[in-house]
This record gives sequence, structure tokens and C-alpha cells, in this order.
Amino acid sequence: MSSRGKRRTEVLEQVDRKKAYELEEAIELLKSLRPARFDETIELVVQLRIDPRQSEQQVRGSFSLPNGLGKVQRVVVFAEGEAAEAALKAGADHVGAADLVERIQGGWTGFDVALAAPEMMRLVGRLGRVLGPRGLMPSPKNGTVRADIGEGVAEFKAGKIEVRNDSGGNIHAPVGKLSFTTQALLENAEALVQYLQRLRPATVKGTFFRKVVLSSTMSPGVKVRASV
Repeated sequence: MSSRGKRRTEVLEQVDRKKAYELEEAIELLKSLRPARFDETIELVVQLRIDPRQSEQQVRGSFSLPNGLGKVQRVVVFAEGEAAEAALKAGADHVGAADLVERIQGGWTGFDVALAAPEMMRLVGRLGRVLGPRGLMPSPKNGTVRADIGEGVAEFKAGKIEVRNDSGGNIHAPVGKLSFTTQALLENAEALVQYLQRLRPATVKGTFFRKVVLSSTMSPGVKVRASV
């Protein structure tokens, strides 16, 4: 048996797939598992009781994790003039206008976040079919279309994340790295859960969270007790 297969077998034996763990308990379990050879990302997946086909039940926003992500995000910005200068000064990885649109249309997507100055959306709109399915399309709803573009770059570089439901009504969001302390991961995950509660659509009745699962890059999902 390969070392990868042996590791996965060991990990699966330690996770009770039928049990719903408390959040802190789930974090400690992931940290106790045999680690991979890199610093894995811890991700929280929340299945929401929404109908993603209904526009009024879409859940979308941006949120700054209290303890950051543990990595610096690659940020591109659609801007010109003073806005472009502000973006570069704040640390944007790539800044452009029609040239950046053309590059992305050519297949380049080497970035984690895309921001745009409001006046650039006439150009960025051409990228809907490319960026939309990847969750990278700039939008005022999640703070990625804004006039204060420099501040936006600084926020996302510091660990601000975008959250949005997929077609199945699920939210996938990183909450840190496996090397983080249990307390830091707990604070990030709890803050994210509270933020999602604030995004709850008024038309959703009953329990908002159907299912919550925590996992690291190389681990199986650990079911977390959901009571929201």
C-alpha cells in the first residue's frame, strides 16, 4: 500500500462519519490527524436551507476573518488613472483595463480575487461567462466593485474573503491553515457562522443551516453540530 493510501486509511479510521462534533472538537480532531507534507487549508462548508434558483434567497457577501487566512491572496484590479495607482500602491498583483480583460478572455485566471472600479464594469461585463462560474466576477454585493479601490485591495490582501452560495445552496469558505492554533481557527469559524446568520434571507423559514462540515485539504469531512 502506498504511503498516501496508508495515511488516508489511518485518517478515516479516526473520524466518526456518523457523529456530529462540536466545532472546537472538530478542529482539534483535524489537528490530531496525520498531516500532509504541506500546511493544509481548513474549509467550512455550510449547506443552507435556501432555494438558490430564487434571486431573493441568494447569499453573498464579503467578510474579514479575525485571524486572517494564513496566506496572501492574489488580487487583480480593473481600474485606470488614480484608481489604478491606488490599487498598485495598496499591493494589487495585476492592474489593467481592456488589456486585463483581453488577458483573462485568453484563459488566464491566476488570481484569487478580482476588484473593479465602478466605471470599469462596462468592460468587466464581458467576462461574465469566464469569471461567473469561478465565483470571481466583481460585484457591489460582496464589496469587489467599489470606488475606494485601494482600501479594497488592502482588505482582501489582509484576509478578507468572499462568500456566496453555489447552485446547490452551499457555502464553501476557508477559515485558516492547519498550523493555526485551535483558538484562532475557532474564532475564525465562529465569526464566519455569525456572519452567515446575518445574511439569512427574510424569506427562509425554519432552520437556516441544513448541514455543516469542516475539513482540511487532505482530510475527510468532519460533520459539525448545526443549530442555526
